[in-house]
Amino acid sequence: MRFDIVTLYPEMLRPFFSQGVLLGAQEKGLIQIHLHDLAAFSPHGRAIVDDRPFGGGAGMVMRPEPFFHAVDAITKEVGKRPYVILLSAQGVLFTQQLAKELARKEAVVLLCGRYEGVDERVARASDLELSIGDYVLAGGELPAGVVVEATARMVPGVVGRFQSAATDSFFSGPRLGYPQYTRPRSFRGMKVPEVLFSGDHERIRRFRLREAWRKTLRNRPDLLGLRLKAPTTEDTEITEEPNG
Repeated sequence: MRFDIVTLYPEMLRPFFSQGVLLGAQEKGLIQIHLHDLAAFSPHGRAIVDDRPFGGGAGMVMRPEPFFHAVDAITKEVGKRPYVILLSAQGVLFTQQLAKELARKEAVVLLCGRYEGVDERVARASDLELSIGDYVLAGGELPAGVVVEATARMVPGVVGRFQSAATDSFFSGPRLGYPQYTRPRSFRGMKVPEVLFSGDHERIRRFRLREAWRKTLRNRPDLLGLRLKAPTTEDTEITEEPNG
């Protein structure tokens, strides 16, 4: 099985994959782990990987081009498109069952975000948006390590006695954040929603709230059962509004 990790800080992960069970699995040829410097795939120079968010807001959003170009390069190297995962606090929750399913893939690419978030078009083009828990980290590097190790353990031969893995545990706020967009305005046929260019702060606020609820319903419907209070009237009205 092959893992490709795309990150701004490949050296952060190299020591983790150079020890223990994961090192042994690589030496046996059971798994391959390739680290890729995201900045090397920026079409605007290594220093340009993020930009200000459309619609306003704090922080910087990672641009889509480096991620797309990295996946293109890895696809060419592998010979076919791998299974692409964006590591994100807004993704579906990583579980042991998911680790077992991923272990059946031939090649998996893990995309590590940073800063305020990643342009939503990267999530839309990925096969899976994945979170390791209901908390926020500075970037996707630690989650990448978690996913690789948990998944690799499900590959026959990685753990000395597979029965050891088979007896592992799990073997057998109420809404997510809103989608973020940055430059370019149109990329590979996917356009930034026009409402973010309207300059109408109330429309932008309502659009973001509605999309946050929709994303929660799509990715983490279990969170909706954790609400301590019923949705407000505004929550209900905004969720039912059409796009735009």
